[in-house]
Amino acid sequence: MAFTIMTHPVYKAKESDSVGDAIDKLIKYGISGMPVVNDHNEIVGFIRDGDILKIVGKHNLNVIDTGFFSTHIFEELEPFGFRCDSLRQENIMEISKRNIIKVQWDTDIEEISTILGRKRIKEVPVERNGVLVGIISRSDLIRHIYSEKLA
Repeated sequence: MAFTIMTHPVYKAKESDSVGDAIDKLIKYGISGMPVVNDHNEIVGFIRDGDILKIVGKHNLNVIDTGFFSTHIFEELEPFGFRCDSLRQENIMEISKRNIIKVQWDTDIEEISTILGRKRIKEVPVERNGVLVGIISRSDLIRHIYSEKLA
């Protein structure tokens, strides 16, 4: 069951936080993502390092095709540093995923393994009665499934 291997308490962000607040937590705790909750600790979003990188990376792709070869050129009107700094000021809900995959506290380990594998996500929040109670990562699952084999 999920509650036997979940990590808790959970590093999380509040829906009123800025993206900068979330970035600081990702760095401080060495994590790649975290749930976003409201004042009742209900999961309202999820932010991952990839969501941040998609925004600060280059967006405008121009392809030059001469008939003999093609070249891909990324162009941006705003400098990289400006994009990084301005993103920190945005509200976290501007970039958080709102369609969150989550599991219940009593979900079977095999089902959680299937979800993480098929959806290709690194972690999944665990809730009980609509409230965030934990988080399970792929490494948590691997440790749980194979730790007995090491002995």
